[in-house]
Amino acid sequence: MQPFLGYLWCFFRQFIQAPSGRKRFNVLGALHATTLEVVTFTNDTYINSRSVARLMCKIAVEFSDLPISLVMDNASYQRCYFVRDLATALGIEIIFLPPYSPNLNLIERLWKFVKKKALYSEYYETFPDFTQAISDCIANTHGSYKKELSSLLTLNFQTFENVNL
Repeated sequence: MQPFLGYLWCFFRQFIQAPSGRKRFNVLGALHATTLEVVTFTNDTYINSRSVARLMCKIAVEFSDLPISLVMDNASYQRCYFVRDLATALGIEIIFLPPYSPNLNLIERLWKFVKKKALYSEYYETFPDFTQAISDCIANTHGSYKKELSSLLTLNFQTFENVNL
């Protein structure tokens, strides 16, 4: 619940109000690459392999009629045997990104967008207001924000085979 600055330069010194204390709002999500539909699992404690398992079960139920491939980074709670075995049991293919390449994961682009829309230069009086703003932004990804996200969440990645230097 810390403030994100929208602008760094101004004529007058301004103080941004921020709540005291530390509360967590974790959002673990999966983005459908073509429809921009987002499936999320949220909590206010920690993300671990059980959280990933809950998200995977939710995805398996929502998209039971489609083949599912999940692109994941190299977090230890995603690479553990528990998650891999569950993915196999659910018929989910897991694709792990190379280390230090979050730019290849579309969900990271979505998180940046959510921060920009819901958090930058905003103060939320209460923790429920804070969590609601984030949840509302995520809920509108394949609705009112679809046009804005269409250029940000593309599947066009540059490969190094045909690069002109």
